[in-house]
Amino acid sequence: MTDQAAIARRQRLTGIALMCAAVAGFSCIDATGKYLLHSMHPLQVVWVRYTGAFLLALLFMNPVTKPGMLVTRRPWLQIGRAALLFGSTALNFFALQYLQLDEVLSILFSTPFLVAVLCGPILGEWVGWRRWIAIGAGFIGVLLVARPGLGGLPPAALLSFGGAICYALYSISTRVLARSDSSETTLFYSNLIGAVAMLPVVPFVWSAPHDWFIILLMVAIGAFGSTGHYLLIRAHRLAPASTLAPFIYTQLVWTTTWGFLIFGDVPHPWTIAGGLIVVGSGLYLLYRERKVGRVAADGRPTAD
Repeated sequence: MTDQAAIARRQRLTGIALMCAAVAGFSCIDATGKYLLHSMHPLQVVWVRYTGAFLLALLFMNPVTKPGMLVTRRPWLQIGRAALLFGSTALNFFALQYLQLDEVLSILFSTPFLVAVLCGPILGEWVGWRRWIAIGAGFIGVLLVARPGLGGLPPAALLSFGGAICYALYSISTRVLARSDSSETTLFYSNLIGAVAMLPVVPFVWSAPHDWFIILLMVAIGAFGSTGHYLLIRAHRLAPASTLAPFIYTQLVWTTTWGFLIFGDVPHPWTIAGGLIVVGSGLYLLYRERKVGRVAADGRPTAD
């Protein structure tokens, strides 16, 4: 294996690890947001999530500590990407008023399919048949969790599906921006645009927190958002979007755990069965990533 191939392989595996850490943080956003919904309007939760993330990130990454951070080569794409993330967040927070955490997440898990379909024509990152089978197996596991058509999901599921579409396009635009802008620049605009967009709205839905624990959660959701999306951006600098997308499935384990511990949502046996399939799919994708990296390093053709 050449040094360059070994470095590329390590980068892809590091990207996968960062992606898994990012979605673990996203599960904390969902759990914290659902808890805050008991005491405030969904739009206020959205504002708290973005404003907190913006202010906390600004303490460590700002134009003083990172000169040139505000400069972007693709300003309209930065705005569009931030709008897609904002749309996904808002839609899912509204859905969380009516759905359990694992139900919302199950619908969001349609994202890898959308990413796999779009990455080929948009980014030139084509997915081979083995990975398609693994992605399909993971999605079957998701269907076992959601059990559509069996009384599992109310009409609010459409909100989560809209969020999944926004998130898929967001993931692809993140990969595109990783080629031109720094991770710090992309994170800055993501948080800034979301916080500014909610400023005219939040006075009409504002409910002042009176509990110190609620205030602590308001700070925490911003921290989870800023850290999670920074890790996501870094991951997309190291690995293709089509490689990273299936590892969103690992979020199911975290979300089911938080749902049980915080809200008493007892996992259905189908949820456990589906979760095992999801984990197995993710492990196989990791195995394929390692194998493809070794084969490519040896100069042999691969069908992915």
